Amino acid sequence: MATCRPRGNTFEFIVRRKKILPKPIYLTFDSKEEGEAYCSHLEGLLDQGVIPEEFVENKDNGLAVQKVLAEYEVLVPITPNDRKLLRINYERLGDLKTSEVTYDWAEKFISDMKRRRNLAPGTIRHHVGALARGFDWAVKKGYMPFNPLRILPKGYAKYSDDDQKYVQAKDDQERDRRLETGEEEMIRRVLTTDYKPPNRQRHLELEHSTAFVLMFDLALETAMRMREMYTLTWGQINLSKRTIFLEKTKNGDRRQVPLSSVAVQAVKDYSEELPRVQRNAKSLVFPFLKDEKSREELAAVTSKLSKQWRRVFTHAGCENLGFHDLRHEATSRYYERTTLSDLQIAKITGHKSLSMLKRYANLRASDLAGQLW
Repeated sequence: MATCRPRGNTFEFIVRRKKILPKPIYLTFDSKEEGEAYCSHLEGLLDQGVIPEEFVENKDNGLAVQKVLAEYEVLVPITPNDRKLLRINYERLGDLKTSEVTYDWAEKFISDMKRRRNLAPGTIRHHVGALARGFDWAVKKGYMPFNPLRILPKGYAKYSDDDQKYVQAKDDQERDRRLETGEEEMIRRVLTTDYKPPNRQRHLELEHSTAFVLMFDLALETAMRMREMYTLTWGQINLSKRTIFLEKTKNGDRRQVPLSSVAVQAVKDYSEELPRVQRNAKSLVFPFLKDEKSREELAAVTSKLSKQWRRVFTHAGCENLGFHDLRHEATSRYYERTTLSDLQIAKITGHKSLSMLKRYANLRASDLAGQLW
């Protein structure tokens, strides 16, 4: 609520909104009632992310948003993914001025990503997140009065019934791509031999091919995420107990991953090819990451490995397959090949809630149906 204090025969009201107004608004009224009525109306607008034109500073001299974000990229350490998303949005922002970045603009920006570009909700959130971090910096520098992306309602990225009148909304769900018959064998052939596809002039030259083989085996046998694998140290692997201990995962939880006999043998085969000095407890299992584990370094390694795996899958003729799809394949196999409960499988895979495993239950149901008369 606005602060009110008497000033002789008048009343001074002070309106503050930290995330919206760069500084408090001071207003003077002849009567307290008049001030309260006006401030109530003003605060209602501010709560909706609307700043009345008379309170927008430098409204006629707004800077180009592209220029502001370019300065942000130079002065602030940002992740490669944020940099990529910002540059994708430069064209969409066009000649937009900082004084034009209002809540109405934010709603139209979101609507455009849904209705014209038909982006998935998760992709929309990534774009908004990258821009919002840039706008936060711009507000601190005084280039913008406030950041409207920070007051978007919960669920802003989901498609409403009205959005679906314009496009076929994409579900905010994980992919369900699985390995098809023969694809696993073809991938192993690309990884372990000089196989050259008919439409290629040469075979795929892959540095650290044995490490890629182990990653492939662990992905299918444990459902571990890519980053969980390439940040592994030898001290996290206990072959005698057939477990891998993950100290910190994507969800922020610790978990212990059991190893199948296939996974144990894959780790043994890989370790036997390494010098003993590279197998101490603190040494990284895979050669892809430097000792430094900064956010920037992790993002760069993930991006590089993802591209290399896409090359592998392309050479193997596996269209539309990504490395994360192997996690889905592994989880599906737990349901098809074991009698583990949903809770036990969730503990292995690291899914935060059982609701995320709901669609896998169909695999077990169809398997049971095949055993009926």
